Amino acid sequence: MSRLANKSYKISDNIVCIVSGGLDSICTSAYLKEKGVTLYGITYGYGQRSNQEIECAKKFSNYLNFKEHKIIDISFMKEIYGKTNVLTDKQQDIPENFDYRIVVPIRNAIFITIATAWAMSIGAKMVVFGAHTDDKHYPDCRPEFVSSINEALNLGESDGISLGIREKVYIWSPAIDGIGKSELIRMGYQYLGDHLFETWSCYSNGIYLDKKKIHCGTCESCINRRIAFRNASIRDKTEYANKK
Repeated sequence: MSRLANKSYKISDNIVCIVSGGLDSICTSAYLKEKGVTLYGITYGYGQRSNQEIECAKKFSNYLNFKEHKIIDISFMKEIYGKTNVLTDKQQDIPENFDYRIVVPIRNAIFITIATAWAMSIGAKMVVFGAHTDDKHYPDCRPEFVSSINEALNLGESDGISLGIREKVYIWSPAIDGIGKSELIRMGYQYLGDHLFETWSCYSNGIYLDKKKIHCGTCESCINRRIAFRNASIRDKTEYANKK
C-alpha cells in the first residue's frame, strides 16, 4: 500500500469496504487486507438483476476475514429507478458496449452515504470502494466526486466530530491514487490467487451450464473483465458461456 502510506493521512486499523462481489471491490479489499488492517464489509441489494454478485460477496467475506459483513436490502430503489438503467430493469437488453443506460443514478452516492453512517457508528476512519481510473464513463467514480461527497458527509457530522463523539471519515478508491483496473487485479491476485476467478462481474444473473451459473461472456462487464485480465498478464480462468 505504498501509495496510501506515502500520503499525509494514516491508514486506519478499521476500514469499511463497500463490496459487490465483483473484481474491483474484491481486489480493493484484498489490497487493504494484505496490509493487516481490519475490514468491515458492506454489500447492497439494490434491486439489481445480478443478485449472484451478492452470493459472491458473502463468499469473499470469509476469504478476506471481514470482522463483520452486512448485507443491506435497499431493493426498493428498483421502483424508484424505473426504466432509467439496464441493471435494475430486466425488460431491457444488456449492451455489449458502453451505453449510458448502464449507469445507475447516483448509486455510489447512496452506497457511500450508508457506509459512512456505519463507519461513524463503529469508529472506523475510512470507507473504501473499488472505483479505478478506467471507470471513466461513471461520474460517481471520479476523484472529484469522491472529494465532494467526502467533504459533505463530514460536514453533516461536523459538530459530533468537533466534540470527539464521531471520527472524521476519509473516503478512498483506487482511482484517487491513479490505479487502473489491470493494476488493481494484479494487487488482488497477489493476495487471493485463483480465488479471484470466483468473483462475479456479469451484468446478467448468469447462464446455467451443468447446473452451475457462469458469466455470459458477452455483456460489457464480461468483456471488460476479459480485457483487464489480459492487460494484467494473468490467464483468465473465468468460465464464460460465450468464449469469443
